[in-house]
Amino acid sequence: MTLAGRFTLSRSTRKRAAALTAGLAMSALVLSGCAQSNREAADDGATASEVDGTFVFAASSDPKTLDPAFASDGESFRVSRQIFEGLVGVEPGTADPAPLLAKSWETSEDALTYTFALEEGVTFHDGTPFNGEAVCANFDRWYNFTGIQQAESLAYYYGKLFKGFADTPETATYESCEATAENEAVVTLAKPFAGFIAALSLPAFSMQSPSAMEEFGADEASGTAEAPTLTTYAKEHPTGTGPFTFEGWEVGNQIKLAANEDYWGEQGQVTDIIFRVIDDPNSRRQSLQSGDIDGYDLVAPADTQALADAGFKVIPRDPFTILYLGMNQKVEQLADPLVRQAIAHAIDKEALVNQTLPEGTKVATQFIPDVVNGYNEDVTTYDYDPAKAKELLAEAGYPEGFTVDFNYPTGVSRPYMPTPEQVFSNISAQLEEVGIKVNPQPSKWSPDYLDRVQATEDHGIHLLGWTGDYNDTDNFVGVFFGQEKPEFGFTNQEIFDQLEAARQVSSLEEQTPMYEKINDDIAKYVPAVPLAHPAPSLAFSERVDSYPASPVNDEVFNQIKLNK
Repeated sequence: MTLAGRFTLSRSTRKRAAALTAGLAMSALVLSGCAQSNREAADDGATASEVDGTFVFAASSDPKTLDPAFASDGESFRVSRQIFEGLVGVEPGTADPAPLLAKSWETSEDALTYTFALEEGVTFHDGTPFNGEAVCANFDRWYNFTGIQQAESLAYYYGKLFKGFADTPETATYESCEATAENEAVVTLAKPFAGFIAALSLPAFSMQSPSAMEEFGADEASGTAEAPTLTTYAKEHPTGTGPFTFEGWEVGNQIKLAANEDYWGEQGQVTDIIFRVIDDPNSRRQSLQSGDIDGYDLVAPADTQALADAGFKVIPRDPFTILYLGMNQKVEQLADPLVRQAIAHAIDKEALVNQTLPEGTKVATQFIPDVVNGYNEDVTTYDYDPAKAKELLAEAGYPEGFTVDFNYPTGVSRPYMPTPEQVFSNISAQLEEVGIKVNPQPSKWSPDYLDRVQATEDHGIHLLGWTGDYNDTDNFVGVFFGQEKPEFGFTNQEIFDQLEAARQVSSLEEQTPMYEKINDDIAKYVPAVPLAHPAPSLAFSERVDSYPASPVNDEVFNQIKLNK
């Protein structure tokens, strides 16, 4: 066997002591001054007993679910990261994988067998031991999803990354798991997957208590793919190994978590977390200014300087995102590549970025940031050219233009799109300049918008995006365009096959030119228009000394340092 990872640092040293320095060196901007607060003062460098351990964070929406295996949205994952842990974590301040519940792993020469050495003495919140059998119970659970569980609206990540389930073994990447010792598990793949270890850092692949999942019916999914119903487990009993335990969820209001007294790592200063749902960016800012919350994510671009000037701490993340305009080819006009090219030429991306997105945002030419392997400097582009757009529309048979549904979310802010309504208005005006009239289709983010766009054909052009989960090209273009999906409504077997081949190549030297070609082929096909790589920011009260900002949002709140 070939050694793929041997790490000797203790997990507490690795994840707790080093996290803040490494993570915040990347992006933290700590500003002097005093902000309004309802907290009582304490000395700088305060211990956990000297600070108010209740940390109130404003979420932009409710999570979609508390079962991370059935989640794909950032607000679900933000909560999940406090409750659950995976075999693999993220190196602080980066998008790269690091040990977590697995302290090391070995990979076979054929890249099909992975042997994980597990941390010892770890238990789930319900007292169930974390061991090799628990690891295999989770892998086998994902593989054996059936019926509605396999829908994109539920097992999104497993379906996209592992390509198949027990009832479709011919396409599946996973084959089996064996608990070879109390603290060892061996996972065997049916085909190579170069991003396998990095993919395990996703909250969707967190380790969950087999006992709790069975007791509270985690797999008793109901409803429809378009409108799945949450199980009792996913609403009331999420059970992991993380530093915080679940206390309660008042839908539309807040989620409460409490420190895990039996946590195997360092607990930190935060004893209680309240995720308060505040969907309006202005209301989040006002709540911070009044001292009702300690911090929030996705600061509106117009607010960052004002908050800094008022003495709040503003922390930008490095951009590891993509915002795009999707086009559903089940719509007659959008099935024509000339129309899709016309739409691409009609959009002034520079104006969109300058008028609606945060400072530091980069204009996008393709669906991966420039730090990801396979970025193509010579990719086919569609410069802003309204006259060219009109010519293409006329050539496609629409000299007077046409009308199309434009779906966009309301009541939410996303890292790649902090102000959806502004982005919608900006692009709508640009499209109408070339004769494309839009029929506005606003809907609430969760569950209505995601379910409609991702699981049905009932949409037209639409706004969506992605925050990269780890540094691998397949995590972007493979997820978007690796197979048929209702969001885009097209079949392009050549692109599907190219992506399937590239994800199995472990050598970057061989893989890079494959992805460069794929990115150009996608650009020529125009299934969507890459718009920008936004750079989201967070804001905090003065009592927050430091926060573990991460480009992939891997932010666990026991790493927060408080002074009051």
